[in-house]
This record gives sequence, structure tokens and C-alpha cells, in this order.
Amino acid sequence: MKVWIFFLLCLAGNAMAAPTEEAVVEELLIAEEPIAEEPEVGANPVQVEIEEFDEAIDIFEEEQAFADNPCLDHHCKKGKVCEVDEDNTPMCVCQDPSSCPASEGEFEHVCGTNNVTYESSCHFSATKCALEGTKKGHKLHLDYTGPCKYIDACLDPELSEFPLRMRDWLKNVLVTLYERDVDNNLLTEKQKLRVKKIFENEKRLTAGEHSLDLLAHDFEKNYNMYIFPVHWQFGQLDQHPVDGYLTHSELSPLRAPLIPMEHCTTRFFEECDADNDKYIALEEWSNCFGIKEQDVDKDLIV
Repeated sequence: MKVWIFFLLCLAGNAMAAPTEEAVVEELLIAEEPIAEEPEVGANPVQVEIEEFDEAIDIFEEEQAFADNPCLDHHCKKGKVCEVDEDNTPMCVCQDPSSCPASEGEFEHVCGTNNVTYESSCHFSATKCALEGTKKGHKLHLDYTGPCKYIDACLDPELSEFPLRMRDWLKNVLVTLYERDVDNNLLTEKQKLRVKKIFENEKRLTAGEHSLDLLAHDFEKNYNMYIFPVHWQFGQLDQHPVDGYLTHSELSPLRAPLIPMEHCTTRFFEECDADNDKYIALEEWSNCFGIKEQDVDKDLIV
């Protein structure tokens, strides 16, 4: 408090004293000097400078780390991780399964086509990578989600029922996407127009538990409503690469969750491959779902 009183008395004394010529000149010189920018109220000027310096250091270190580690911008497929060689060139190598995160429960387990349960899809992919180039690795695929279990054999009458439920499900998935797709870009504009016709059709069979007889009757009476959903699902799966054929791996996102619920899934897709070449063409896929040959249109999957 004494310091502030002394400071105010000095200011008062200077204000009351008549300014000398030297004082005026000195004030003019001071006025011409640039005024240093004041730090924010309550901020420590030294701390502000240190924070700015630290921020610059962080940016530099991030840029340096990126330059020193080309793996940060190098993508590897599932089961592989990026490493650099002696020349600091990034390359993808098989991941060690032990480096995969531990699963949090059985819901993360997956079953391979070798009937072995893997702790997670990461553990499966790493194991499959290590077997690349071998006969065992070539045959190993992800079969379904969840631990391996006994699945009943699919009988002929049951196989004929599978596409009835599947077609109806695909149609309802598209309708649901249409209803929710306001600004989410879940469907393209062309797809929305096609689904809109299905959605607004008064004869559309709404989602629900329907008898197989009703599903079969609806497919016969409202056949045109099912053409696009069957094509759409093919296009959703044909991604790696987009070549008009579905491989076992491309089918996996659809097969894996279905098998535990629909025990005819595996047999259905195996028999879709009519020429047994390990690839399902659009014509084979459409035929499996009852779409007539003249209605198969590659433009519908784009």
C-alpha cells in the first residue's frame, strides 16, 4: 500500500510542477517511441513467451517426427503393420498376434473357416498374414463373428427359404436408410429416387415377422420392388476391387454376422457360385435371389 501511495504522490507532484523545456523534449521523444504490446490482463509476460516458444517446439517436433517416420502416412491392410528398412523406406510386414489389443469379451471373438476361435479379428488377420503363401493360409478365411460353435446342416427345403427372407431384409434395409438419410449421404441421389418409389408404393410389404408363404406371394406380386435392393447389395460388397465379382473376403461383411442366425448362409453363397470358380458374378448373384436374366442391369450397382 505504501508503494502505491508514493507512486500516486509522485504523479501528483509531476502534474502540479511546471514542465521544463528538457522535460517537454523528453516527453516528445517518449511519445515517438513505439509502445510495446501489453500482455493480457493477469498473464505473466514471461510465461506467455515460454508458451509460444513451447508451441513452436511442439510443431517442429511433430514435423520432425513425421519426416523421421514415413510409416505415419503409409497404409497397410489388415494383419500387417508398417516398418521402415535400413533406408528409412516404409514397408508392410505381418503383425505379431501378441501385439493385438486384448478382447473385452466373447462378442469380439471370431471363428475361422478352420473351426478355430480367435480372440479378435486383429488376431485372426495377423495369423492369416503369417500363413500367406501357404496352402493353409490360402484356405483360411473369416467364417463368422463369435466363438466357433456347432451349426446345423442346411437342408434343401431350408435352402429354398433363405432367399425369401434375405430379399425382404434387403428391401427393408434400403427403406430404413432412405427414411434416415436426411443429410448423412447414406444413399446417392439416384439411389434415393429408386428407393423413394419403393417407399411410397402402397403395396409395399412393411417390415415385420411374415410367413414364408406371404414373402413368396409378395415377391411374385411385387417383383419389381426387389430388383434394385438385390443389385444394391451386390454393389455394396463389390469394393476390393470393384470388378463385378464377389470374393469370399468381399462377402465376409454380409456372411460373418448372418451365419450364427441363418445356418443356410454358407451353403447358399457356395451354390451361388454356379461355375465353382470361387467368384460370384452379378448374374450368378441375381439368379440366386430369383431376379430374371433380362432384369440384371450393371448400371443399378453403380
